[in-house]
Amino acid sequence: MTTTGLRALVLLTVLGVSPASSAQTPAPFPRPGDPQKAPPPTPQTAAPNEKALGVPVYPAAQFIASYDAGRGQRYYLYGSNASFTDVVNYYKTVLKQKGELVYDEPPVHEFDVGRYREETMAFPPGVTVKDYTWGGSEGYLNPKRGAEPARFKTIVMIVPVSPGATP
Repeated sequence: MTTTGLRALVLLTVLGVSPASSAQTPAPFPRPGDPQKAPPPTPQTAAPNEKALGVPVYPAAQFIASYDAGRGQRYYLYGSNASFTDVVNYYKTVLKQKGELVYDEPPVHEFDVGRYREETMAFPPGVTVKDYTWGGSEGYLNPKRGAEPARFKTIVMIVPVSPGATP
């Protein structure tokens, strides 16, 4: 599988289900003598700056969360109500590359921003843009209850270049 396909598959897997429909089922009450399980990793809630990301964030995009990608990497999710086309054109301009349309339906466009090293990285460094209004969808549900907007038309996933890696 190519690095582009890998990143797209991960994005579709991670974001394919809206946060509202992925509610957890309650775990059974622990009993004495049961082995202790480590708590699940929690998302990072503080937005990193563009210098830490190594790429600009689409103007007016809202930070949603960041997750541990493994192997010392994190990926960062941003939501925007700009159209998929506008966000893709923005990144084509600022990254000075055309990127690659990985899927037509739903539209997913990727931009590589660093060299992928399979032995040390979980994800290829890059920017992935996905259209959440495809097929009549209302958009990606904002995980922050009561926050505006209630849904995002477009999601941007940024995987920064790992510290010490060569771009």
